[in-house]
Amino acid sequence: MARVTLQTIADRVGVSRMTVSNAFSRPDQLSRVLRDRILAAADELGYVGPDPAARALARGTTGAVGILLTDSLSYAFSDSVATAFLGAIAEELTPTGLALTLLTASSTSDVVPARDVAMDGALVYSCDPASPAVDLLTRRGLPLVHIDQVPQDGLTSVNVADRDGARAAAEHLVSLGHHRVALLMSGLHGPHGLIDPVASDLDGYASKQRLAGWLDALGPAGALITAARVPEVAFDDVRQATRLLLDRPDRPTAVLCFSDVIAIAVIDAARELGLSVPGDVSVVGFDDSPAALRFRPALTTVRQDVVHKGRAAAAALIAAMRGEAKPEQLLLPTELIIRDSTGPAARPPGTSPILPDGDAGEHRHGGGVDRAGVVAGTPEGDPDQAGLQ
Repeated sequence: MARVTLQTIADRVGVSRMTVSNAFSRPDQLSRVLRDRILAAADELGYVGPDPAARALARGTTGAVGILLTDSLSYAFSDSVATAFLGAIAEELTPTGLALTLLTASSTSDVVPARDVAMDGALVYSCDPASPAVDLLTRRGLPLVHIDQVPQDGLTSVNVADRDGARAAAEHLVSLGHHRVALLMSGLHGPHGLIDPVASDLDGYASKQRLAGWLDALGPAGALITAARVPEVAFDDVRQATRLLLDRPDRPTAVLCFSDVIAIAVIDAARELGLSVPGDVSVVGFDDSPAALRFRPALTTVRQDVVHKGRAAAAALIAAMRGEAKPEQLLLPTELIIRDSTGPAARPPGTSPILPDGDAGEHRHGGGVDRAGVVAGTPEGDPDQAGLQ
């Protein structure tokens, strides 16, 4: 069968080749009746549209943007927060007709996605800034937007107020009388198991910001801190780390977790140890994922609006690709959501716990840039003075 071209369709309909091209690429240039005739003829002849590579060459654009993730793409499909974030990006891109291409920061073949995949711009999401993939995208001169990355002059970035949200979470525990507090982080690199939270080099900007926020509150309060890191968010890893933190005579009475996924796994592991939540140990997550509200006990957590973050990042990239905006650094607020997984610190037998003031139920404390809703009366001081246990 002879190859069907734009000219083949033009001859069938009795119009010019350019008119057929407009039916696919510039439909607003034709009447609805004429375009329908052309598309019907193309369908009859088995023509699906202009060759994407040829179209990209002619236009000088690919019609696609990339999103650079961490070392594994599976995280984009297994984590509900990442899924919501990617969905928001895709929704923002839909009216533009731009496609979204997932890129991994690592490569196991001769193809290096950041170097070889055709795209008009890219989103750099929660990656190691020293990654060769980030360098390759930068050297290609593509419009870039960084998300959950260290803000840099001359680059557009979208971050959430991780430090403020983490500080509000830690201050909440301090207000409940918790003096022994554990921190549970996640990271691919560096030592795992028990770590020194001050001396350890954590992965990622968000991790460092959340740790800094916790120490902002726990340090001045003189809290005794135990910390651990897990290599990935898997139940077995979290269970082992939870045992290191809680299966000890001087166990912490509260655990601050890097994410809701980790927090929920901590609660399950604590139950295996015979501990109740929040009676024996309080647990706080971060993200306010859908599971945080469904889980029992409902999870106290720090909410970040991942849908807003995804839309803002995509809108910023679209503007950069059109040359309509200068680089800016966006910081979105976080919010402490108090539910059932936190309560007063356990007291020695025979004493009564001191209940915090306030109504029962769900409470919200803002954790935005202006530190709205931070617990009143918490002393300021050097976070590096936190006691280590």
